[in-house]
Amino acid sequence: MKGKIITIILLLLTASMVGLAKGDDCLKPRLVVCTDIAPADVEPDDMESMVRLMAYADCFEIEALITSVGWNCDPYPVEWAQYLQRVIEAYRQDVLNLMKRSEQQDFLPIEQENGSQKLGYWPSADYLKSRVVMGSQRGGIKVIGEGNDSPGSDLLIKLADEADERPIYVAAWGGANTLAQAIWRVKQTRTAEELKRFVRKFRIYTITDQDMQYNMRMDRAYSSHQWLRKEFADDLQFIWDEGTWQEQCELGKCHWQQHANEIQGKGALGKEYPNYKWGVEGDTPSFLYVMPHGLNDPEDPHQAGWAGYHERGLCPDSISIGYKKRFYPDELNDFIARMQWAAEGQGNRNPQIIINSDDHRPSPIYIKAKAGDTIQLDATASSDPDGDGLTFLWWLQPEIGKAKLQIATPTMPTTTIKIPQDAQGRYHLICEVHDNGPHHLVAYRRVIIDIIENN
Repeated sequence: MKGKIITIILLLLTASMVGLAKGDDCLKPRLVVCTDIAPADVEPDDMESMVRLMAYADCFEIEALITSVGWNCDPYPVEWAQYLQRVIEAYRQDVLNLMKRSEQQDFLPIEQENGSQKLGYWPSADYLKSRVVMGSQRGGIKVIGEGNDSPGSDLLIKLADEADERPIYVAAWGGANTLAQAIWRVKQTRTAEELKRFVRKFRIYTITDQDMQYNMRMDRAYSSHQWLRKEFADDLQFIWDEGTWQEQCELGKCHWQQHANEIQGKGALGKEYPNYKWGVEGDTPSFLYVMPHGLNDPEDPHQAGWAGYHERGLCPDSISIGYKKRFYPDELNDFIARMQWAAEGQGNRNPQIIINSDDHRPSPIYIKAKAGDTIQLDATASSDPDGDGLTFLWWLQPEIGKAKLQIATPTMPTTTIKIPQDAQGRYHLICEVHDNGPHHLVAYRRVIIDIIENN
């Protein structure tokens, strides 16, 4: 009926992309990192991003930390893997403080840690060390084949074969040669249908194309990345964004004094956070893209988040850069707050958003509506674990949807959305909530509105 006001029955996304479910069984997204981590005087970027990842180890099921080839390190020097071990040992010193953030008392037995981990669980350093392996030490498509198998490629095959429906997100901080080798090996030993199922387990976010020397940049004939994109275009979600990592580096340089004052030296992890050389944390967008904090779903690259806006394949830079600038202050403040926990075992925590009596899990809220409807949204039940005051902002992601929706009170905890008569397709509304505590920490919830036809 035209003009009808509808009270929303929330349809929570099962969120197969991150294995999220309502209640206590909310699982982390599965993450693999391929890193060309190096000494700080060679390239400090990966070291910085690894410290950041450890500060968010409660958000990701870190399935593998693979040291492998990247720009200007072909072959990858085996001794450089010690820098990854240094960060994990720093995490060992800080994790008891980080656990206080979520009131975690102890670690699970290692055999349980090797199973599915719930969102909010801080893994033991021993678990993380058990997930460190060497991947491909040589780069380029020319090395893919016999003689290039590695503990890293073997582990990727093992992970994909596990009885776990969640996808595996591969964050390529260097080259993705190790994943290419795993796929090549499966292609030799399994049927075409089995290969398709195997490839479909993975999603890859690559920080540019580093399966080559830097002076060969964009030599697509050389890189195994291009083989992956071409041969498995229909089955492998491949995201490659030049603008995002470059903007991450530049924004970090512009905000370096905050890094120096509030991240470096904070706890054991902060002591491992080096000065920048070329840029700051250029690899970090690869896991920000997967961050399960309610802002975006990594199964849908068009949903803008802390890593920007994306498309499959090679992404347009301009949209990503705009979103990086918009979210960067909150992203950095969030990291600073976590480093305070690492150092002191106390600090500020993020708000929790509840919309229309829904819980605060990060899964999107799905709503079905008709043209002419008015939707009521109520986030007054949202709260802050530290008792801080809250401010609200409702906004639409403009790249999704063909007609502009009217948000009646965008800065109030309750609002109404008027669906225009010419509305069609899908719209994405974000509820963004800041607290008034230290660093003004943020929380998000995405509301996805599907327009159905009037009968």
